[in-house]
Amino acid sequence: MEALLTSFSLVAIAEIGDKTQLLSFVLAARLRAPLPIIAGIFVATIFNHALAGSVGVWLAQLISPQWLPWITGSVFIAFGLWTLKPDTLDDEPKLHPAGAFVTTVIAFFIAEMGDKTQLATIALGAQFHGALLAVVVGTTLGMLLANIPAVIIGDRLATRLPLKQIRWFAAALFIVTGVITILNSSAMAG
Repeated sequence: MEALLTSFSLVAIAEIGDKTQLLSFVLAARLRAPLPIIAGIFVATIFNHALAGSVGVWLAQLISPQWLPWITGSVFIAFGLWTLKPDTLDDEPKLHPAGAFVTTVIAFFIAEMGDKTQLATIALGAQFHGALLAVVVGTTLGMLLANIPAVIIGDRLATRLPLKQIRWFAAALFIVTGVITILNSSAMAG
């Protein structure tokens, strides 16, 4: 349950104002097909985060158990600092002839590659390597919680959210998670 709740909370908050949320706004405005867009976000996120979480589990097997909490804690702290930098969308998504669902799956999957929520999912997979399913479900639900309103409400929501304050809160949450991970490691060792 800890893996699910931690994964959900971190991604739901970190995703607000993130590149993929900006992509959700753009897709909603251009395609005007909320259900296929939401389904595409779900499919792309499940695949992307299952891959990322699996990489995290694999890395956890390669790293000494005494160093793993220090590494994942440090990574969470780095993500907290990264979160303070506002994201931008590099390019407009290319519309696929197969429609809104396929366009969203492709655009979202590619946008998540190397994104902080994908890298956070790798770190969460490493931290909770015995609970990969809970991590993937948590990060996917967090992604959906942040992006479904963006698809449904669109630009009206973007102008009303206090993105700077949310970014600071998300950064603090990542940093606190990192510090707690490191402190728990020290407490268990001592």
